[in-house]
Amino acid sequence: MPWMRSHRSALAAAAVTPLLLTVWAAGPARAHGAPTDPVSRVYACSPDGGSPSRSAACRAAVAANGGPFTAWDNLRIAGVNGRDRQVVPDGKLCSGGLPAYKGLDLARADWPSTRLTPGSTLTMRYVSTIPHTGTFKLYLTEPGYDPTKPLTWSDLPDKPFAQVRDPALTDGAYRLPAKLPSDRSGRHVLFTIWQNSSTPDTYYSCSDVVFPAGGSAGAGAGKASATASAGGRTAAASSPAVKPRASERRTTSPSPTPAAATGSETPRTQGDSVPVASTGDAGNGPAMPLVAGGAAAVLVLTGGAALALRLRRR
Repeated sequence: MPWMRSHRSALAAAAVTPLLLTVWAAGPARAHGAPTDPVSRVYACSPDGGSPSRSAACRAAVAANGGPFTAWDNLRIAGVNGRDRQVVPDGKLCSGGLPAYKGLDLARADWPSTRLTPGSTLTMRYVSTIPHTGTFKLYLTEPGYDPTKPLTWSDLPDKPFAQVRDPALTDGAYRLPAKLPSDRSGRHVLFTIWQNSSTPDTYYSCSDVVFPAGGSAGAGAGKASATASAGGRTAAASSPAVKPRASERRTTSPSPTPAAATGSETPRTQGDSVPVASTGDAGNGPAMPLVAGGAAAVLVLTGGAALALRLRRR
């Protein structure tokens, strides 16, 4: 009967709608993130890292990794609950001990780095997409740190030099103020731990930084050096735009990121352009792009319409 066919069609459509909404909502499930200033190894060596990604250190890291760091915002471990030193092994701090990021643990002194001033006030820019509560802990390797040896927990002090709890997410990034130690010179690693309190995840990152020998927090303190080494010359620093992740772009030939420096040392990023971080939550591997969720939704919608039409013709 006609009214029965209409009723069955309505029921079919009602059954499809929740499924469609579930697939579409599966995209932005959790926040992901990483420091872009001072630039972290995982971001610098990602497809979005611009000229630093072409450095010798990044090429070696990708080769050791067996693939690119496309999911640069997804270096996290669930259920650590503050037991960082028990969970993450020595020599694997930069990867969090995750095989998908093992190339970040290479012991070498030519990682892309950010120039800082001892004793100045740093404002770390930690890119993310969805606000989450949690605590950021910043550690700086001890005086005498040797970058040609694997990074271990003994290279870091027992307590962070800065700790920020529940900062606001503004324009796609957390901004973390921190007073830098005044007794550092040469190359060091700024190790950041972000322990979420609204999710079970803890994020890890290594940012390579360089302090001038005999430097002090004099004029210009609180800002990075305005120049970067470029083949023995001094090049004026610029603010490279931070692009969306390669897996999130909707074009097949993305435009290159403006190069801020051609050497291994990069200037601080001052712009507020924000990359589109991961929109999925598939373990510790690359996150599901939003495009995939949209495609799945279209398929479900198409299948639902066909089902409704078939039932109506009966």
